[in-house]
Order: sequence, then structure tokens, then C-alpha cells
Amino acid sequence: MILDLFAGPGGWSHALTVLGVRDIGLEWDRWACRTRAAAGQLTIRTDVARYPVWPFTGRTHGLIASPPCQAWSMAGKRLGLLDQPLVHQAVTDLAQGRDTRERLLASCQDERSLLAAEPMRYLHALNTVSEPEWVAMEEVPDVLPLWKQYAAILRKWGFSVWTGILNAADYGVPQTRRRAILLASRVRTAEPPAPTHAQAAEPESLFGPGREQWVSMATALGWGATDRPVPTVCAGGGPGGGAEPFPSGSRKTLTDARDRGTWTPRTTGNMPTPQRRSGRAAPSSSRKDHPVEEPVTAGAHRWSWALRSNNQANATIRSLSEPAGTLFFGHRANECVWVPEPAEPGGPDTEQLLIPDSIRITAQEAGLLQTFPASYPWAGNKGQQFSQIGNAVPPRLAAHLLAPHLKLPLDPDDFTLAA
Repeated sequence: MILDLFAGPGGWSHALTVLGVRDIGLEWDRWACRTRAAAGQLTIRTDVARYPVWPFTGRTHGLIASPPCQAWSMAGKRLGLLDQPLVHQAVTDLAQGRDTRERLLASCQDERSLLAAEPMRYLHALNTVSEPEWVAMEEVPDVLPLWKQYAAILRKWGFSVWTGILNAADYGVPQTRRRAILLASRVRTAEPPAPTHAQAAEPESLFGPGREQWVSMATALGWGATDRPVPTVCAGGGPGGGAEPFPSGSRKTLTDARDRGTWTPRTTGNMPTPQRRSGRAAPSSSRKDHPVEEPVTAGAHRWSWALRSNNQANATIRSLSEPAGTLFFGHRANECVWVPEPAEPGGPDTEQLLIPDSIRITAQEAGLLQTFPASYPWAGNKGQQFSQIGNAVPPRLAAHLLAPHLKLPLDPDDFTLAA
């Protein structure tokens, strides 16, 4: 079997399904387990830190692990960085068969930090019967020193190991998501997969075809590059299913415009087409008092949306013609929202248009930007769905990492994004 620790909603699992293989996932989160069940993934709902290893001994061909990243992530408080010495000590002890987790956990600033040491507990027990044949692990970039510690131990056990930082956009994911990766094998030289994409398309050479250009959000979402469709307005925008994240007055402006008959739905979604105003725009709370004129259509190539990765002042903002930045979710500071922008120099001032200042990305859109299919059955309310999506490994990246270990070909057409 292939054992998937901290399996989440099925990023690794969906990649394996595309490759024609199945794994068994260990996952604690209730809603991630429901998503996995709806997607047909095999799952044991359990605490990975408490589950015994013996049921898998003598049966495990490959081990996958993506420990929770909240304690280490740029999106959180990053208390895991303070706990690093304790996590390194836990890995050292577990590799020698000593279980000091309870004592070390009592000293951790974030109780989730020590979960990054759990794969070593499984690896030590499985290594007694020369298992697994291969290992693949993924985490946020700050975990790379810990992966290097794992690598040193695994090499002593006869593995070839590679560790490093990979950018998911280099493998056809419409998102510049950088992750620390560990790949290990007992039977082949461990090395990263060859990138298939680059920031700029490369020409064909004597060595073969060049890499394709990074996949844009417009391409991934199936919005096209010419008509510039716009996202769907969704209710319950807060992480817990609360109020929509429109600034004061914006939602009322849309309602009033619809009542006056000046609101025109797009054929590509339910988002209103922006309308031009006469004269200077008033603040959003009083825009409803201003008349509107002719619609300024997206088809005129003068207005579009960009994606802002969070609510911080230094948030990454990317145009539809680019990949997204890393999708962060989990609390209100990490909301990914669409923001209006002129699509060309001289385009209309968005303050002069009857549009909201921001609209939260939908779960389906976020899932597509992670390379899950549009039909993936996310369970839970919007906040629970976004949390799963943000924590998941992009399946397309996962497939590139796993295919060499499984000696299986990977057809990029198997990951048609907007389908």
C-alpha cells in the first residue's frame, strides 16, 4: 500500500488516482475526511500522532507525509520556528527508537509543531522490515532544515535522498507556490522532476522542446484571454460562512443598481458588468445616489480583475494573465479576493465604475488554482472548504513528484484544469 500521513482533502490522493493508483490516508479533520469520502478516497479518520504503525508493517510500498503547516507558515504566527530545536530533538530521538514526544510537547509554543516529527516515528518502525521503498514529503519552505535532518538519517538507512525548494508554477500549477520537498528511494537515484513550465516560454532546442509558459489564472479557470470573464459573487464570504467581504455600502450599491435596471449579469457568470458613472464617483457608501451611463464591458479589454492573496498591506496581487500567488486561507487576514484593475493604460478608473471594491474567491475557483477538478466535492461551509484547499498539495505537483517512483507516465492532459 501507499500510506499518506496527514492526507487532508486528497491532494496526493487525487494525483495518485489520475496515475491509476490508490493510497490510504490518515486524517483527523472531520471535513477533510468527508471531502475524501465524497471523492472516493480511502481514509482512516484518526490522530496521526496516536495511531499505531504495526497495521502497516510489511505492507507499505510508499510513504507520503505533509504535516500541518500552520505552525510554520507565513500565513500564521510561525511559532513552529521557535519550536524548531524541540522538533529536531524529537526526530533524532524517534530515529533511535526513543519516544520523547510527550516531554517535548510540553515545551512547545505551538502543539502542532511536533507533528512534523511524526513521519519519523512511522519511518523508524517500517525500516525494521526494509520499508518503505520510497518517501515523498512536502511542507512550507521554512521546514527545509528539518527535511535535511530527515535526509541525513534516511541516507544512513540506505536511501538516496533529495531535498530542496520547488515552485509549483514550474510544473503547470497556476500558482507560484514554493514548497520544501523531500524525495527518497531505496531503488533509484532521488532527484526532482524536470520542470515543464517557465516564467517565459522557451524555444525548442537540440535537447528537445522548450518549457511552456507558466499557466495563468485565466487559462486555469477557463475564462479565456479575450473576453476577460469575471468571478461569481458568492454569499457567505467570511471563513466561517459570515458576511460577504464587501466594503461598507458596496453590496447595497449593487442591489440598488439591480433595482433600477442598470445591473447587467455577465454571460460567463453572475458577476455584474461594471457600469460607467457620470462625473466624479462618490464614496462607496453613497454611490447609489449617482446615475449611470453606458456599460463598460470587459470585452472592450479596458477592465479586468486581479487576485490579492491576503488582506495584508504587502499582499501579492496578480493579474489574470499570471499565475496566482500562494493561496493562504484559515482566518480573515488570509482571505483571497478579486480586486478590480484597468486592463490597459488609459482604461477607466475603477472608482468611476459601479463595482464592488473586492469579491472573495469561490471555493471552486480556489480549487482550480490548486489543480483540483472543478467538480471536486468540497465538504463543509465556505470557511472549512477554504481551509482544506489552502492546506492541500496541488495534485498536479504531487503527480510530478510521484510518477517516477511509481514508474508511471504522466500525461499533462490528465489535469485539464477547468473541467
